[in-house]
Formats: sequence, structure tokens, C-alpha cells
Amino acid sequence: MSAKTVSRVVNDDAHVSPATAARINDAIERLGFRRNESARLLRQGTASTIGLLLEDVSDPFYGALTRAVEESVLAHDHQLLVSSSAEDAHRADRLIAAFVSRGVGGLILAPATGLDEKLLADERAKNCPVVAFDRPLEELDVDTVLADNRGGTIAGVRHLIERGHRRIAFFGDADSVYTARERRAGYRDALADAGIPFDPELVLMLQPDERAGTEALGMLAASADPPTAVFAGNNRWSVQLLRALVRHPIGLAYVGFDDFELADVVQPGVTVVTQDPAAMGRVAADLLFRRIDGDDGPAQRVQLSTALIERGSGERLGPFVG
Repeated sequence: MSAKTVSRVVNDDAHVSPATAARINDAIERLGFRRNESARLLRQGTASTIGLLLEDVSDPFYGALTRAVEESVLAHDHQLLVSSSAEDAHRADRLIAAFVSRGVGGLILAPATGLDEKLLADERAKNCPVVAFDRPLEELDVDTVLADNRGGTIAGVRHLIERGHRRIAFFGDADSVYTARERRAGYRDALADAGIPFDPELVLMLQPDERAGTEALGMLAASADPPTAVFAGNNRWSVQLLRALVRHPIGLAYVGFDDFELADVVQPGVTVVTQDPAAMGRVAADLLFRRIDGDDGPAQRVQLSTALIERGSGERLGPFVG
């Protein structure tokens, strides 16, 4: 039996007799044959795979975003490859190269600080569109989807100020991370708007860590002028600080940027500034497929709004209320 006849059966070609097709399908089942989609696409000269590069695949924020991107990708009859950079530029470069070697038709990524943007520029020049989300690329002008990090933080810190707090600590991610810098800037803006001096002793900028958070809270609580409130710069810091505050309650008011699972279940519930990762994923995917379909207009920068959800922890009154 010829390879061409087998190929016709595998590809559902009607020009094969039922008896022959039955024998071939029986052999396929016994041998465990699976069609090599990559080879088929290569022969056809098409690419139906999209690469998605996250920072941390375990972060619930990226989970919701990935699901939204996946739904859009499937709706466009494409498949999705997903990896995470762990905020490591060298790892990000390797993953981007791996995506490219597999012939992806487009890339959606949260850029790790210091990644090789030339690699992305080269791929764009070869008609592989690129969309950044959560943070922009430093030099390459591509479609970008961001949350209103600064405005959301201003709203959260202002919420604490309006409830009588003046000494407000800020716990943010490493200073190299764009979103951490933007949220710290929003924190400073909110203080300045209220005429409250900025105190760098109240700011901790590092990757979320329970031990570091507990130690920092302990030192702040023991200081001569302790904070009465804290703003957590992302959901991972929110979780770590929540653990610390449950084990060592010191009565701080508490607002976090990003919602997280069970934030509404603990007592009191955690007040959060929430962004919409699913919307971010949908917008990023829509922008990518517009480029795939031939849109060659100027790069777009889309900023999505945030919302404050009051649950109790951020409504504790401070000493300057009323």
C-alpha cells in the first residue's frame, strides 16, 4: 500500500475506498500513529501557533490572562504555546528563540527586564507580530496592553488617607519591574496630593517573601513613628503580608493591588485595587490577530482601568480621621 494512499486516509481524503480506509485506520490504531502537525504546517507554509510568554505561570493573574488568550487563539483556529520567564532575561531570550524555532505566527509577552529586544525586532521584520502586556518593551514600539498601575495605586492609597492614615507603608516588587515602579510612583503621588511627606523608611522594594515581610513589619511596628496602614503592591505581596498579619496582628489597615483567591473570605476581607487580567488577555490577543490579518497601522498602547473593592481591611480608621 502506497504512502500516498495512507496520507489520503490520514487527511480525510474522500478518494479512497471504504475497505482500504478501514484497513489503514486499523493499522494506525494498532501502531499508535499520530500525525506530525508541525511537519504538516511546514509543508503547507502556514503557521497556526501563537507563543505566550508570562512572568510566572503559577501567579493567578497570569492564569486568568492565559485562559483568555487561549480562548481567543482557539477561536482563530490556532494553538497556544505557553512558557514563563521567571523575570529572568536570559531565560526569556531562550524561550523566545524556542518559540521562533517552532515557527509561531505571533508572540504575546510580558517582557522580562533586560531581554534582547533585537531578537523581537528581527522577528517582527520577518512578519511575526509582537504584542506586549502588563509592561512595555523599553525600545521596541509594539502594541502594548497595560493596567492603570499608577492611577489604581493612587486610588488605593487615597482610600487609606481618607480614613485617617498618614503613616502608610508600601511593599512593592523589585525596583527593576515596571509595574512595581509605576505603583510606587502612584503611592508617592497620593501622598503628595494629600500634603504628606514621603518617608523612604516606609518603602520595601523586593520580590515577595514572607520572612522579609514579617521582619519588615516587625521593624516598622517597633519604630518611633510606626505606620498605621500598608499598601501591598501586588497579589503575591498581599498574600505574604496577610500571613504575617494573621500570625502577628498589629492592627494595620491594609489595601492590596490585584485581587486574589479567598481575599473575600478571610476576616476582615482584604480591600483590593483590582485589574482585569482576562480583559488584558483578550485585548492583547485581538491586537495580535489584527496584525496577523494585515493591519500595519501605528502601534497601539491600551491602558485598562482598575477598580477599588472595599472588603474591610482597608476601612479600619486611622488616628487622623474626621
